[in-house]
Amino acid sequence: MSTIHLYFRTEPAKDRYFRGDRHLIGLLKKIIRRKKISGVEKVFINLCKGLDQLKVAYDINLPFKKIKPAEPVVVLGNGKYALNGYKQTNPVIAGIALVTHPAQWPGLCEEYPVAKYLQHSAWTRNIYIPWYGADKCELWPAGIDTEKWSPAGTSNKKFDLLVYNKIMWNKQQIDNELRLPILKKIEQLALSYREISYGQYEETAYHNLLSQCKGMVFLCEHESQGFAICEALSMNVPVLAWDQGLWLDPNRFTWGELNPVPASSVPFFNDKCGIRFKKFEDFEKQINIFWDGIKNDIYSPRDYILENLTLKKSAQRMLQIIGSVYR
Repeated sequence: MSTIHLYFRTEPAKDRYFRGDRHLIGLLKKIIRRKKISGVEKVFINLCKGLDQLKVAYDINLPFKKIKPAEPVVVLGNGKYALNGYKQTNPVIAGIALVTHPAQWPGLCEEYPVAKYLQHSAWTRNIYIPWYGADKCELWPAGIDTEKWSPAGTSNKKFDLLVYNKIMWNKQQIDNELRLPILKKIEQLALSYREISYGQYEETAYHNLLSQCKGMVFLCEHESQGFAICEALSMNVPVLAWDQGLWLDPNRFTWGELNPVPASSVPFFNDKCGIRFKKFEDFEKQINIFWDGIKNDIYSPRDYILENLTLKKSAQRMLQIIGSVYR
């Protein structure tokens, strides 16, 4: 196979208040974020790591005009800018975050030679199929760095549970109806816990908490894959996950999704990983079962990740997709 051309392109920053201030703003953001990377960027980085493990040749962000005929092109950029200026005839394997919903770019596959549009999980792929067609919409789960996210010794387990708060909409209502009652129930059971909120921590802090907790309660409406969940599972931390079952993004009506759309907060999950619950009344019943399972060591979530979502397996799946396009 020819060298694979990988792309992760984001739109350049623009001046906001005075000429040249984009450079200062960019520097300040880097300092504040302390090298925090987005989930989309992590998807790209992990693909590169997987290809490295397979010893597959690739380059990154080669100028489009230097691409030669029949050389594979994979674009995992963030936003529409990712394909800006692409005039080659080489078919493109694109996706994950070019748009949040296909209604934002219905003509993507006509404007550019997109042969495959990628989504991590089946429920999100189903949203794209009516717009781009089943033949173009491809499943590609991202890989997890299982070496980095490896189990800690049991002697490090200082706390019983880690509560991961990624509630995205109607936060006050969900706090009152779900999160706060869950915390109260955990306290009633005399279980020790720590809580972490999405977007308000550094990766090292999350890693450290996972190494110190025996199990995790995950609170999020839905995930296309769920890196945080997968990383917890990779560290062999079982999860009790709120999985209410529907896509709840309030923008769905603007995008024309008037009927209920099935969704999941744990699209990569089975009995090895833990338990799901739909509402607080279910949590009250499941928490005892979940905790007994942890005490009796019945879960093996890392095995699930090793069987399904390693860097190498994800890269191999990408090679299959490339092979189907560049025969």
